Amino acid sequence: MTIPIELVIITAIVLILVWILFTVIPVGLWITAQFSGVRVNLFELVFMRIRKVPPRLIVRSMILATKAGLANIDIKQLEAHYLADGNIANVINSLIVADKANLDMDYKQATAIDLAGRDVLNAIQVSVTPYIINVPAVSAVSLDGIQLIAETIVTVRTNIKQLVGGAGEETIKARIGQGIISRIGQASNYLEILEKPEEISKEVLANGLDAGTAYEILSIDIADISVGKNIGATLQIDQAMADLDVANAKAEERRAMAVALEQEMIARIQEAKAKVIQAESEVPRALSEAFRKGRLFKGMNP
Repeated sequence: MTIPIELVIITAIVLILVWILFTVIPVGLWITAQFSGVRVNLFELVFMRIRKVPPRLIVRSMILATKAGLANIDIKQLEAHYLADGNIANVINSLIVADKANLDMDYKQATAIDLAGRDVLNAIQVSVTPYIINVPAVSAVSLDGIQLIAETIVTVRTNIKQLVGGAGEETIKARIGQGIISRIGQASNYLEILEKPEEISKEVLANGLDAGTAYEILSIDIADISVGKNIGATLQIDQAMADLDVANAKAEERRAMAVALEQEMIARIQEAKAKVIQAESEVPRALSEAFRKGRLFKGMNP
């Protein structure tokens, strides 16, 4: 039985149309959106592909937002955030977490944080579950010259309003270190710090070190504090050694001057001796000259 050529052509055209319908035009995605309560135009999905925006990502994010009860979010906003190189999935997930945790954050804030280069989802999670910052060991010297080495743990949570433009974790560490150094430096005796290390935490925490940062400091805890070198005694020893070196230098200078003076005196004595010897050598010659000319006896006659 021979199949008519017309039937083959019609079948091919139908298959091509079906392929275009389900591949080029995301009919399946549109149907999923409709059943999920997301109202989106089929041609709008086609235009997304033309604008190089993935319809599946946009629709799935919109479905997730709708099911989570997030209001005031539409497809055009998601599409605009994607075109601005934003992370749509992170934004939607962060809004869901914030909504469940009763945190005050809207879509505009979330997208601004995301476009600022911060991980908005992680920021919201840190706001819900406090985050621990380990401050590197800080060395400071009390007024009695004893070095103390303190290790600090800082508990923080995200300050959502300061995420855009706020300083980061390194600023918190630097400020905590500065506060500890200042407090230890004010102690008249190192035992004062060892007996009440919590006083450091209270005073440093009261200084509002989280101002202008992306975090809110909940607590500052001294994990460990140990005694280092006796800096005061070391400085005194160094000063004594320096004074000794200066004294030795001055003594060496005086010794060198004494040696030079001695050498000068020896040279003068030798010069004087040379003159005496020269004068003595002239005496016989003078006597001989006097005898020869008869001056010696002439002077002796009365």
